Amino acid sequence: MNQLDLLLPFSLTPPELARDLQRELHLPSLAMLLGRGTVRTSIANDDFARTLPHEAWLFENAAATRNDNSPPLALHLAHEAGLPLDDGFWFILQPFHLHVARDHLVLTDPRQLQISEADSRTLFESAQSLFAEDGKQLFYISPAIWLLRADDWHALRTSTPDAACGHNVDIWTPQGDRSREWRRLQNEVQMHWHDHPVNDERAGRGLKPVNSVWLWGGAKAGTSTMQRFETAFSSTRQTTPVLAALKAKTVANAGEVLAASASHAVLVLDDLSEAALTEDWAEWIARLNAMEDKWFAPLLDALRSGQLKQLGITLNHHAQLKTVDVSAGALRKFWKKPALTALAA
Repeated sequence: MNQLDLLLPFSLTPPELARDLQRELHLPSLAMLLGRGTVRTSIANDDFARTLPHEAWLFENAAATRNDNSPPLALHLAHEAGLPLDDGFWFILQPFHLHVARDHLVLTDPRQLQISEADSRTLFESAQSLFAEDGKQLFYISPAIWLLRADDWHALRTSTPDAACGHNVDIWTPQGDRSREWRRLQNEVQMHWHDHPVNDERAGRGLKPVNSVWLWGGAKAGTSTMQRFETAFSSTRQTTPVLAALKAKTVANAGEVLAASASHAVLVLDDLSEAALTEDWAEWIARLNAMEDKWFAPLLDALRSGQLKQLGITLNHHAQLKTVDVSAGALRKFWKKPALTALAA
């Protein structure tokens, strides 16, 4: 393989925690790669951006992270699902759990929702009738991903779930023309799902209620669905719209990636997102350490042997992204010490 771009979402640590977290990391291969690599890209983002830096990087380019809308992923998903794309404006609509804080609502990480096919379809049918009454078409893709055609909402500026997760939803809720109409329909869905039999049954199993929906990823039919990466791999299943839109193939280790015939590919290791979004730093440490033997050591060996020519490691957090380039030549720079300092935001 000539080039592999390795993306580690939520791998950058908050500055105030960097020293303590790095002390608990045991990643000699990653330290070698980062310590002897060269920082090619370093971008500071707006704390209130509606798209996280790595999400923009995946579907646009590193310089395009300063935007005020979520990436237009709905068309990628509609195309893969075989839905009609000749006309209209399409959004991703996801079932979610909103946590009620003391004086505001907080969007929680959808990775923790654990919604089954049966539960999702039941709630989908309830929401579908509500949107149909307003002249909008709702399509089922998977338990975690639905698609909505809403032509008159084309001016809405929306936020990705990961950008909004853990925050007061008022800041990241769709804004612009027709935003009141969206909020009205969202409220109707919430009222219909309150004390819904599905949520009563979930409560009996100790699961959070599915009590709202999140709108994002809008795109006009007919616009390009070209992706930045033709070949994509992921360490986790395609349970998020981002991975699904990438058409990422799930792989168990770096060997499967290196054995692929692709000349240039991207590998997304999304194992850290859930722990980072909930600020469970002990779990974050455990998950990152677990990547050493499965991912980092084999990639280091591949660079040394020539099986891999170039490796780009992209690190990010909510408001920053940096890419470190590593080659076999860079690994021979013995005067540069292995270090994890690049993980500090």
